[in-house]
Amino acid sequence: MTASDLSTVRPSSGGATDALRRSNLATVLGLVHRDGALSRSDLTRLTGLNRSTVGDLVAELAGLGLVEVDEAPGGGRAGRPSPVVRASDGVAAIAVNPEVDAVIVGLVALGGRVLKRVRVETASARSAAETVTLASAGIAGMLAGETGIRVAGIGVAVPGQVRLSDGMVREATHFGWVDEPLAAMLSQATGHRAWAANAAVLGLRAESAFGAGRGVDDLVYMIGGASGIGGGAVGGGRLLTGAAGYAGEFGHTLVRTDGRHCSCGSYGCLEAEVTQEELLASVGLASADASALADRLEATGDADALAVIERDYRMLQIAARNAVNVFNPSLLVLGGFLAALYRGARAHGAEDLLAEVVHSSREGVVVAEAALGTDQLLIGAAELVFSELIADPARALAAA
Repeated sequence: MTASDLSTVRPSSGGATDALRRSNLATVLGLVHRDGALSRSDLTRLTGLNRSTVGDLVAELAGLGLVEVDEAPGGGRAGRPSPVVRASDGVAAIAVNPEVDAVIVGLVALGGRVLKRVRVETASARSAAETVTLASAGIAGMLAGETGIRVAGIGVAVPGQVRLSDGMVREATHFGWVDEPLAAMLSQATGHRAWAANAAVLGLRAESAFGAGRGVDDLVYMIGGASGIGGGAVGGGRLLTGAAGYAGEFGHTLVRTDGRHCSCGSYGCLEAEVTQEELLASVGLASADASALADRLEATGDADALAVIERDYRMLQIAARNAVNVFNPSLLVLGGFLAALYRGARAHGAEDLLAEVVHSSREGVVVAEAALGTDQLLIGAAELVFSELIADPARALAAA
């Protein structure tokens, strides 16, 4: 908006002017969050706003503690150097990922930077109330002694179907949860606002924003963890959530008609046939050592382990074929133990994962491992908080 535009605004239009300012704040903070450190000249170019407006917006964000400004040279071409604007670590989100064997808690700064990570081991699946108790203890321990960090809220990555509107866990079959208001329970226990969503969808959000799927408009994402297999898809640059947020249940793709009974009640689902527990056991690893699975699968020469790899890869191949044939992506991203299985199988001479995909759909499709590793679900959970924060920074911080 130019000065001449402002001159035509009547006093009663103050609300519209304020809405425009909030929108511009969100635009600037979103750019710094997604793209990292940017010079003020970069922000002027990317937003299309004038320099003084960008300067005022940056100053307001700095006053809120959301960005830091480095007055050192940062990309200005001629004349005075352009200050560099970067996201501050002073405002962070708490991320929680309950699994059947642990509750993982992280502290995540803007820009997807995981500052801290705590893993609380558990013997087995547990009730939602017990999960909230463990998560709350993990959060308290993680924040003990922390000074200078303001918590904007809590994001929860749940291995189950979660209603996006209110964070209600409609079904988490590995835990036996049905209609558990997990977000509300965690908010009440900690005093922080909380949001929850399906873990795999959040992993997809993280990889799309900061990882292997960055800048890709059409992709399929599949991830495997201790609590099963999930995923999601992006089409035309938009996350495909379905009517209520339950889309992307690749773990329940049928891969074997005479297969094992699945926790969902059906038979032959991918997550019933291919499990992290069996892959870990095949190479002598415990669940806490899952990060070493890919290397161990690549290196193994044990005949029994190789048989497990071959069988599981075949099941993954069927699921990947279905996903690519249906969604026609340009990229298939594999995360968690599925990435480890893919790497291990290919190291032992397995054929192309997409060998059986319709030829025209297969052309140009790249298969890649998730770039964010074990942090992808924490970063994705934090995005639930940051999306609210970025949309209206001042209001979100006031409510935190």
